[in-house]
Amino acid sequence: MLKLNKKYEHVVFTFFMAVGMSLLMSFVMISINYGFREMFLMVWLRSWLIGFMLAFPIAYYLPRAIRKIMKRIQFVE
Repeated sequence: MLKLNKKYEHVVFTFFMAVGMSLLMSFVMISINYGFREMFLMVWLRSWLIGFMLAFPIAYYLPRAIRKIMKRIQFVE
């Protein structure tokens, strides 16, 4: 079992979420828009790599920004 310092938990979790989401979303989008043609695998992997390079920093920083905004909102019943 791999052991990492607890302070890296958020980064590792974000990494795996970005990998999983970008893989699935790029697969669905390429299969819908491109279809299962001869170069499907290459087109999908290229698309996934671009998607992941965007997804990881967005998934890491966006929740922090949203939390700051949410602190300024008062929810009442």
